[in-house]
Amino acid sequence: MNDNAPLLQLIDACAGYAKPVVGPISLEIRPGEILGLRGSNGVGKTTLLRLVTGGAQLFAGELRRAPGLTVAHHRQQPERPPELPITGRELLALAGVAGGALPERLGVLATRCLDEMSGGEFQLLHAWACLAGPARLVLLDEPTNNLDQDAIELLIAGLAGLPADRAVLIVSHEAAFLEATCHRTVPLCP
Repeated sequence: MNDNAPLLQLIDACAGYAKPVVGPISLEIRPGEILGLRGSNGVGKTTLLRLVTGGAQLFAGELRRAPGLTVAHHRQQPERPPELPITGRELLALAGVAGGALPERLGVLATRCLDEMSGGEFQLLHAWACLAGPARLVLLDEPTNNLDQDAIELLIAGLAGLPADRAVLIVSHEAAFLEATCHRTVPLCP
């Protein structure tokens, strides 16, 4: 097995729902890489993430995934079921995050119930669960939504510590965040 083989490849991919909304686009992401998707609202950035997870349809082109690829998906507004009052630590465990030391801000959140967290606190915890979990490919869709600057800096630090065998695909409107975290970006145009 080639340790630097692409984890994900899109080759002239056109994706959408009832009809194509994005493409054709070609890109690949390799282990250790953080790739950003940028573009205006409605050009299909989230649709491409949904294509990877099976939530959107491939109309033309190819989607190639490395054999056995595991994916974690942080959505723009992660769902927080109110009838399931679990703690942050329990959410991290469910996401496959190994126990151990957490940054101070996350350590505090780990002891609280999800239904007691603000939108930004839950957004940060959920993004961290995806990053610190075992998935080889992490999809982050607008991960800075509702985050204050300290939380954004914590997320940037978490991305900087990405293990070499994993990769991240980020959708964000925050140019400064993409510049601070990504090895390269791919523009999507209407």
